[in-house]
Amino acid sequence: MIIKVFDNKISLGQAAANQAADALRGAIQKKDRARIIAATGAAQFEFLDALTSLPGIDWERVEMFHLDEYIGLPIDHPASFRNFLLTRLINKVGMKHHHLLDGEQDPAAVIRDVGKALQQAPIDVAFVGIGENGHLAFNDPPADFETEEPYLVVTLDEACRRQQLGEGWFNNLSEVPRQAISMSIRQTLKAQEIIAIVPDARKAKAVAACCEGEISPLAPASILRTHSNTTVYLDKNSAALLTSAVPVVSQG
Repeated sequence: MIIKVFDNKISLGQAAANQAADALRGAIQKKDRARIIAATGAAQFEFLDALTSLPGIDWERVEMFHLDEYIGLPIDHPASFRNFLLTRLINKVGMKHHHLLDGEQDPAAVIRDVGKALQQAPIDVAFVGIGENGHLAFNDPPADFETEEPYLVVTLDEACRRQQLGEGWFNNLSEVPRQAISMSIRQTLKAQEIIAIVPDARKAKAVAACCEGEISPLAPASILRTHSNTTVYLDKNSAALLTSAVPVVSQG
């Protein structure tokens, strides 16, 4: 795992977007298409703004899969991750090939259909984040490191639900859904490249646990250290609790 630290979220997002764009262009040149996994949430704002502004990406040849979505949340709700991806990525670049997780439909049917499409070919690059509780996608601790199912129905812990409230997506904790559809840990790790975008001081404790602590279901994103091609992008605030024992590439 490579860790890169930047002075602020904007430079972090731009650098991560440059790496992501290179991966997309390379896959399209080699295979005539690219398959990606896209994350959502406030941590992805600057990254997606930068990525969708970069030239030379043939978005009509990009196929996108959704990382996670709440169960029962309408698509017109501000917290809907489908709404997020449509607004900040899909409609912005004219992406024609995408597989969204519809949390308003039968979860078993959604998991079956999107999972079947996902497993038809390798994923070139996955864009992910790390939650305040160390979660990867909506796999809260203790995460399931063993299942081979592509998607799961998961129950969100209170720390995860409070993060969503704190980011301003909901008016109070009772509004935050208790269940979601999430890509599994093992499925995420099958991506040929993983780019994790993790800004903000509120992520510092989780970053330290996942980058320096034991690789454990209690720190779900720690599993990224077992992947051969993962880059974690931090700002100086999210990196604040890391020690010199971790190889960090500092950039402005």
